[in-house]
Amino acid sequence: MVEFAQLLAQGIAWGSVYALIALGYTMVYGVLRLINFAHGDVYMVGAFIAFYAITYAHAGLFAALVIAMAGCALLGVIIERGAYRPLRAHPRLAVLITAIGVSLFLENGGQLLFGPQPKPFPHELLTGGLASGLASASAAIERSTGVIIAKEQLLIIAAALIMMGGLQLFVAKTKAGKAIRAVAADRGAASLMGINTDTIISLTFVIGSALAAAAGVLVSLEVAQIDPIMGLMPGLKAFVAAVLGGIGNIPGAMIGGIIMGIAEYLVVGYISSSYRDAIAFAILIIILLLKPTGITGKGAVEKV
Repeated sequence: MVEFAQLLAQGIAWGSVYALIALGYTMVYGVLRLINFAHGDVYMVGAFIAFYAITYAHAGLFAALVIAMAGCALLGVIIERGAYRPLRAHPRLAVLITAIGVSLFLENGGQLLFGPQPKPFPHELLTGGLASGLASASAAIERSTGVIIAKEQLLIIAAALIMMGGLQLFVAKTKAGKAIRAVAADRGAASLMGINTDTIISLTFVIGSALAAAAGVLVSLEVAQIDPIMGLMPGLKAFVAAVLGGIGNIPGAMIGGIIMGIAEYLVVGYISSSYRDAIAFAILIIILLLKPTGITGKGAVEKV
């Protein structure tokens, strides 16, 4: 039972990362009906921005996180305006191919700019009062349950919950959030009601890219190593998480990410680590066969 609880805790921590990345997929799909396959590479760029902010500007953890989120928010706007907006009236296939091209551009550009070799991420940044509090919480959990959770994993879970909760409140309660929901429901009608749809679409890229950057920084603290293709597999798995939860649905992306992380660690613990990546695509096949709209998704009538 302790082993199961241990795998469950680790799966929730890793699933929180998938959830943060999946939110970007689901927000962009909600307003544009576009799968932004470059999103996983934004996660990679966020990790590298934080790395250079720490290494050369001697930024602390919080400052590096904010800088990475701001840098990737700007990158998200550039991608939307430079690659996707000019193709908005074109067939979806053209936009999809462009998304794959942007992904390859970021991966190969990252190798040229940052170098192909992995770089050690300074995980010792987690110090001071925050580290002491997380270590105390980790020790308390271990004493009461026997489950060992590293302070980095606790930080990932806590930060992800705060960001996901904040996003949900933003979308549900603010004027901009209501505009996002309006554009997602019917872009044409939202435009007729005076909503600047271009601004709202850019805003979704800003939010999604910032969350992906946060995930990249938090993961780098735990794995202590970054490289230019580190976003490839997490990006694909986060896409599966978004589909699993119901792409276009924010709570669904959160649920799908957590389920994906738990499933991955249970497979590693009880079957084999060789199937760690395969389980994501097995889940994708199953969900597409049994419930294509995802766990929280609802069928919709397509207008023709």
